[in-house]
Amino acid sequence: MPVPSRSLKPLSAPLSVKMGIDRRHRASLALTLNFIALVFCVTAFSTSYWCEGTRKVVKPFCKTNVKEKQSNCIEYTSPESNDSSVVRYSWEAGDDKYVICYFHAGIWFSCEENISGEGEKCRSFIHLTPPAERGVLWLSIVAEILYILLLIVGLSLMCVEICHYTNVIDGLKLNAFAAIFTVLSGLLGMVAHMMYTTVFQMTVNLGPEDWRPQTWDYGWSYCLAWGSFTCCMAASVTTINTYTKTILEFKHKRKNLERSLKTKSKLIEHEVPADRVWDRYISSVPSSTEEFLDLSSNGRKMSSGSVFADLNDILDAQGEEYC
Repeated sequence: MPVPSRSLKPLSAPLSVKMGIDRRHRASLALTLNFIALVFCVTAFSTSYWCEGTRKVVKPFCKTNVKEKQSNCIEYTSPESNDSSVVRYSWEAGDDKYVICYFHAGIWFSCEENISGEGEKCRSFIHLTPPAERGVLWLSIVAEILYILLLIVGLSLMCVEICHYTNVIDGLKLNAFAAIFTVLSGLLGMVAHMMYTTVFQMTVNLGPEDWRPQTWDYGWSYCLAWGSFTCCMAASVTTINTYTKTILEFKHKRKNLERSLKTKSKLIEHEVPADRVWDRYISSVPSSTEEFLDLSSNGRKMSSGSVFADLNDILDAQGEEYC
């Protein structure tokens, strides 16, 4: 009796192509997220809008030849008169002698509105930082630079993986290294952002008197920095997911192949010629009833390829021999 074939067929060609397309889409998504993270990080690192706010500035003396922005200065009479009593400083009481000045600060510079003229006045944020906190600020700068460099390395590996996608094994190696570099860059970026936040808060409390802000909040550069970190971690998760899913697909295909080979080997072993089956059938019939009962009582089983004789036929044969 022929044994039905139950060999598992390998994955069809369209399914394999579909898996390859899915891997390519995931790799493209990770590359896009990494590129966005790099752009956001470079923009935030090079701009000075991490923190924005206002601070009080004492109004300067008004110039006689300038009649613009007279509300932002203190008026006094012309000093050309010899009578000292003519010279009068108009000191307003309370907060009226102050003007609210807008400022914004970043990693490199802190700029504020120039109330006596046009434009902005900028100062180095490193010089504004208290001496005890400058080491932390430099560590933050180094971490930001390493963050950008690791993002560039991860982006390069992802580009190479997409461009040379024919070799799956090499693609997996590149994918693994890209995931490692991306995760490390994300961790460095998080540490750098947190260190800068700590340094800025300490500078607000212990910085120079002529710089300390009255009110402040985080700006769009700060939001870009944390958006870069978010995109970086999303890219790393996508890259790791691509690597893991590809490995699982390989293991699944390998199991299917092993099952198919085992099934084929069993079929080859069970393919026996008809004359051997007949010989096995003849040799498997017991010569006497006692032997048959003996085999049954001892729990011994016949060969799976042999055919058993009917017990009544055996008893009839024994009766004829007795007569």
